[in-house]
Amino acid sequence: MAELIRLAAANEAEPQRLPRNIEAEAAFLGAILIDNRVIEDVSIKLQPDHFFEPLHGRIFEQILRLIDRNMLVTPVTLKPFFEADESMRELGGPGYLIKLTADGAGLIGARDFAQQIYDLALLRELVTVGRTLVDNALDTSESVDPKGQIEAAESALYKVAEGEGETGSMKSFLTASTEAIRNVEKALNSGGSLSGITTGLNSINAKCGGLHNSDLVILAGRPGMGKTSLATNIAFNAARRWVREREDGIEESKGAGAKVAFFSLEMSADQLATRILAEQSGISSELLRMGKISRDDFRELSRASRELQDLPLFIDDTPALTIAALRTRARRLQRRHGIGLIVVDYLQLLQGSSRANDNRVNEISEISRGLKTLAKELSIPVVALSQLSRAVEQREDKTPMLSDLRESGSIEQDADMVWFVYREDYYELMKKPDEGTPAFEAWNEKMERIHGVAELIISKQRHGSTGRVRMKFEAKITRFSDLADDQYADARYD
Repeated sequence: MAELIRLAAANEAEPQRLPRNIEAEAAFLGAILIDNRVIEDVSIKLQPDHFFEPLHGRIFEQILRLIDRNMLVTPVTLKPFFEADESMRELGGPGYLIKLTADGAGLIGARDFAQQIYDLALLRELVTVGRTLVDNALDTSESVDPKGQIEAAESALYKVAEGEGETGSMKSFLTASTEAIRNVEKALNSGGSLSGITTGLNSINAKCGGLHNSDLVILAGRPGMGKTSLATNIAFNAARRWVREREDGIEESKGAGAKVAFFSLEMSADQLATRILAEQSGISSELLRMGKISRDDFRELSRASRELQDLPLFIDDTPALTIAALRTRARRLQRRHGIGLIVVDYLQLLQGSSRANDNRVNEISEISRGLKTLAKELSIPVVALSQLSRAVEQREDKTPMLSDLRESGSIEQDADMVWFVYREDYYELMKKPDEGTPAFEAWNEKMERIHGVAELIISKQRHGSTGRVRMKFEAKITRFSDLADDQYADARYD
């Protein structure tokens, strides 16, 4: 075994030493240098920062770079990169690399060594989180925010549970660009229109490329426009796509479906389920609620229910959720079920912290920032519904615009995309003139042209162009579909 006592300038006399096993690190590196194929057997995401000894971390980082270039990694090929390394000089120079390979015992337990290195790194992260929590909890100044500290601690613990901790906060450009290329390849393989999670509507996918990780999407509209229906359609389509891709053997990382968490602050879980069952059975949701259906309709409803029983769509209908509680529940859902999309219906029904409650604008700003932070933290898209101000109703042209977002300009600022649902027939119906008049004939002709047509107005798209998408809306079963070909889901999975 290589001499490692001089590594890590730690105080051996300190009562509580950070968890580490430098010998395991040396044995693992030695095993890789003897047989490069060892690294292919390591299933965990071992990173250079997981090594306690900084020199070992630098050696592992260089090994990864050379292997990425399909080069053979040996003490000889590594030598040029460490000739000027001060820590290596203290150990006798690049000859230390040869010492690492002196004992081939690491080949037998390489996988176990890698797991232990990883586990000890997580323990060190836990120590850091614990010390920070204790230090902050001892702070009794006037500016102390206990709830904020709990939120920060919960977030830090979540990151440790995901194997990130502080080591996951910094990414090299190579890592970032590799992920970007992967997204481009995904869009290319889907026909050039879908790089994120599917909405189930080809027209929206073609305009936005789907829903992208870390994005906050605001879906806004006046009451009656169908924003909850559209959000429900998107949630269902993404979850159904996930199921069908698993059946087809498509890897989750290459698929366009997702497990979905739907936070419904306005409607109960059974009401949302009724909407989805109405869409899939083709039976009016109003008739379902009233029980005015035939036996054949009931059998069709039962069939749809059986087909959807394994749908990965999780509904939380807890009323008056705070943004902190929502983030905590979302983290738990991702940890337990691996959710890939969050829908919140709707933003103005969330509550902020008690400190912000004295000012509604500040509270909404806190909520919108919290949702954007959640999207980045979990690296999944968050779709949040939002109400519009009554200013829309006071204009001749009812088409919504960004300034209509209710109660705070921070919603527009924090959002990566802002969508408005607009149905002209909703407003035109209120202008119905008396039958038999020339005005009625003109009105009736216009209604035939616009009835059942909805527009998705994309007023902000951080990574693309704005514009409009026309869709078909079937009010009785609350279903949105592509207007041109009347397809409800992606063509490939119809």
